[in-house]
Amino acid sequence: MFPESSTGYGYEACKATADWLLAQASVRPLVGIVCGSGLGGLADMLKDQKVVRYSDIPNFPQSTVHGHAGRLVFGTLKGKPCVCMQGRFHLYEGYPIQKIIMPIRVFKLMGVETVILTNAAGGLNQDYKVGDVMIIKDHLNMPGFSGNNPLCGPNDERFGTRFPCMSDAYSRRLCQLAQEAGTELGYSDFLREGVYCVLGGPSFETIAECRMLNRLGADAVGMSTVHEVIAARHCGMQVFALSLITNKAVMDYDSEEKANHEEVLQTGEQRSQQLVKLVSTLVTRITPNNDEC
Repeated sequence: MFPESSTGYGYEACKATADWLLAQASVRPLVGIVCGSGLGGLADMLKDQKVVRYSDIPNFPQSTVHGHAGRLVFGTLKGKPCVCMQGRFHLYEGYPIQKIIMPIRVFKLMGVETVILTNAAGGLNQDYKVGDVMIIKDHLNMPGFSGNNPLCGPNDERFGTRFPCMSDAYSRRLCQLAQEAGTELGYSDFLREGVYCVLGGPSFETIAECRMLNRLGADAVGMSTVHEVIAARHCGMQVFALSLITNKAVMDYDSEEKANHEEVLQTGEQRSQQLVKLVSTLVTRITPNNDEC
């Protein structure tokens, strides 16, 4: 018996939640989409929607962040069955990290094969501008360095192997397809590719922290996504992720700029239409064999 079996996020709890959701759903989703701060409008692109509030889902965590609607939306996109999370969960909300990634495991048990993750992030790369969209090619997992990894504890082989590889965490093929879609849509001026760094939050980064992360090779910094990526790859799903650069990280002690959540939501609203087009175009091109592994 695993220690987490009584806490609402072990295999049995995830399976019970997945079965309950499939009984409510109008489709059997193959693609799972996670919406970050200010990006919940991505769910509006789904047709024939069935909406389920997190508060109604057995064992499911609850979203507490402004800009996260707290709803699961089932539907189709250009005929492809999808499920979309309007709102995700973070370490700073006080959840155990295994609870944060529970929805990803539920996705797997519902039949999802590909996970698309979006987030709002601060730009560390000095060439980035507010409103840029960064395709994530790799990540730095800072909480993981201190042992806060979603796979810590006994491994349940029904989810995946004890030591999953992360050198291929982000599907190179899906990154390539997204770049091609972005070029066709005329988004080349604001479409980037880079490394995302996750921190615990909820405080924004200090100037010294931003400088350090930039020197370590991070192009953007945020408080989500990486834990979900690790869980998805552990389960054998292919992953694509992107960051909307909603603010430039403050790197100069003489600067009067200050990061704030309102700016994050505003930028998400301004860029949401292009993000919907990019993600929807990518979804139509996903096949089970897109990934290399």
